[in-house]
Amino acid sequence: MDPSFRIVPGSAPKAASVAQTSNSLGLHDTLRYGPRTIATEVKTEGTLKDRLQNWEETQDNLKLTMMRNTHGLHAPMRILMERNIVGVNPHMSLLPQTNLQLDILMGRDESIEPVDVFAGPLNGPPLDIRHDMEKKHRI
Repeated sequence: MDPSFRIVPGSAPKAASVAQTSNSLGLHDTLRYGPRTIATEVKTEGTLKDRLQNWEETQDNLKLTMMRNTHGLHAPMRILMERNIVGVNPHMSLLPQTNLQLDILMGRDESIEPVDVFAGPLNGPPLDIRHDMEKKHRI
């Protein structure tokens, strides 16, 4: 948890340019910074995609910081502890899974997202539950 009052996710760090990765001779230092590619020098994607990916995390961080400042350190610690306890999933990995308790704690129980509708493949590989249990318990 980063204690900040940021409402919108910050912009992603800029990719290193040739001027920043040059050695004493002015050439790109491949051993330290990897091979030089156009993709790392010219960023074609906008920062909107990065911001949308970090939106929920930033909003959650803001709520926890506000809770810490109003109620004290115990409140966000209790919330994070409850999320960790509920986040452990003892079910088999082959069966479709939902974590309603975690959705309630995160405040996502009243929203419908594509993950809720399109949970997984309908005609997938046949379920071998015995093999999955043996693999999970290392038998």
